[in-house]
Amino acid sequence: MTKVSWFSQPFPPEGASAAEGIRKQLGRPELDLLTILVRESAQNSWDARLPDRTEPIEYGIDMRTVSPVHATAWRDLLSQGAPLNDHLPLRRALSQRTIQVMAISDRGTSGLGGPTRADEAVAEGHDFVSFVRNIGEPRDTEFGGGTYGFGKGIFYLVSRNGTILLHTRCRVDGRYETRLMGCALWKSYVANTSDGERRYTGRHWWGDTAGDVVEPLVGAEADAMAHRLGLRPFGDDETGTTIIVIDPLLEGRESPAEAAGYLAETIAWHLWPKMLESSDGRPAMRFSVTCDGVDYPVPDPRTTRPLNLFVAAYEAMEGPEGKDLHCLNPKKLLGRLGLVKRPAPTLEATAASRMVDVEDAVHHVCLMRPAELVVTYRPGPKPPSEYLHYAGVFRADPALDETYAKAEPPTHDAWNPQSLESRERTYVNTTFRRIDEAVSALFDLGGATRGDSAKVALGAASARFASLVGGVWGTGGATDYSKPGDTEPTSHTPSPTPSGPGKGKIPDGTPRRRPRMEYVDAPYYGDRLGVPVLIQEFRLPVPGSQQVRIDLAVVLAGPGGRETDPPLGAAMPILLGWEDPDGSLHTSPAHVIEGGDGSTWRAIVRPAPDTMTEIDIFTEAVQLS
Repeated sequence: MTKVSWFSQPFPPEGASAAEGIRKQLGRPELDLLTILVRESAQNSWDARLPDRTEPIEYGIDMRTVSPVHATAWRDLLSQGAPLNDHLPLRRALSQRTIQVMAISDRGTSGLGGPTRADEAVAEGHDFVSFVRNIGEPRDTEFGGGTYGFGKGIFYLVSRNGTILLHTRCRVDGRYETRLMGCALWKSYVANTSDGERRYTGRHWWGDTAGDVVEPLVGAEADAMAHRLGLRPFGDDETGTTIIVIDPLLEGRESPAEAAGYLAETIAWHLWPKMLESSDGRPAMRFSVTCDGVDYPVPDPRTTRPLNLFVAAYEAMEGPEGKDLHCLNPKKLLGRLGLVKRPAPTLEATAASRMVDVEDAVHHVCLMRPAELVVTYRPGPKPPSEYLHYAGVFRADPALDETYAKAEPPTHDAWNPQSLESRERTYVNTTFRRIDEAVSALFDLGGATRGDSAKVALGAASARFASLVGGVWGTGGATDYSKPGDTEPTSHTPSPTPSGPGKGKIPDGTPRRRPRMEYVDAPYYGDRLGVPVLIQEFRLPVPGSQQVRIDLAVVLAGPGGRETDPPLGAAMPILLGWEDPDGSLHTSPAHVIEGGDGSTWRAIVRPAPDTMTEIDIFTEAVQLS
């Protein structure tokens, strides 16, 4: 007969691992706990993918307050036989006015199957025992993201009381089976028993304590208990795992909602390769984050700066622009590298980007193993212009996956060659050297390093080169204009327009002057549909319909001017369109605008890479018929 209660593990005579030691096995990582939670749990989900599944793995994080309907069941059921607060502060958490939980779930995975006891000898398929019972077992998934399973400790560290619920569904002997169990990891202690004082490891399990070993609730009993607790049920033929963290740490966030937003962005930064569509048009994984029923969308890396730059580098790696990196002594293929550089505005750092040391500019190479889970963003030298960014993606060759895996700490967020044997250390060190060589070549021109021209790598470059930004003052054609900062437009001698019936004259026959045009400040960088652009704002102060046109040129860095006829194959700046005050883009080369209403328009220009762009905007009155 089932008896649901807590069981606290005493130290056996032969010894066991104390809870403190297990909690410390993650070391002192540079990443925060929520970031590690995302990385480790997603790696677990990826490693547990079903081999014959064609649909993406569904991975989600749900932060919520346990509803009043289910809160009583949580308090009654999970307090049954729970240790004292001094030994495990779970009772204290359950006695709070509200119970906060974080559920990390996957579907389309195998669930935690296999034996439920650690003493059963099985060659493979011991996922439940590896997660619940044992510590430090090697992975049994080829090219998996994890290595020795220490990362599961993060679930306990994120809980203020070191307690989680494990709700999983797997296949056992060809049939579906639901399993439900509580697990806690806090600290070792000494307690008084009927036999005197006894030492306990600080590990606890909640489940069926009727036998000689605490077991999970299974089958119909597990489903019924999950229903009483308000846990999300599994579908008829659905497998996967949900881990519920009780009273989660928010890592400095003021509210669960703020933490949910951070988690959504963190997923994008660390798991974006799994969001890219494969050859069948579907991503490997789909991600979701919710908080009390409100969805917090995970940013799309294809359209989100600066992740779109890493996506471009990934595509370059996969295509003909990708480069195989080799170690020459001993000879070995290390992996494949893709690099791209792009003009773009400086970045506005976020909490998630700062966590990977991406601040105002991208100058990083994303390192990954064949599992295509982000290991880290390795910084390189900063580019010669603040408006020039570069990104790279390096994917290790499958033949060396084990080498790179051994170079990782328990949190899998670095490659540390010093921890390897001589030959393997050479492979990792050479990888870094080859990446650095490729980055250096990215900023070489004709075999020589660029000089000052590299400092004006984009359109308007930086404030240091503001005097070289052509078109800011409207030179070369505009008849009336004002410089940024001027209070009045500067007038030029009007030129008569072509004569003829209905042309060049106002109704009284007086030759018409060209309308004036005001530039609004200097051009600046922006982003339109993921494309870095140069924007020049302007106004037409004179009333009436006027046609605007643009003249674009490349300014040569050095004495000598501008280039309007590019060399064969060279890029030139392109007008993408005229953006009206409402944000609509008009893509005609010339556009008619009604002047005199004080509205600000924008010329949207795509600059040529590694150049400085000159912008001249011309205005011409629309003739009366």
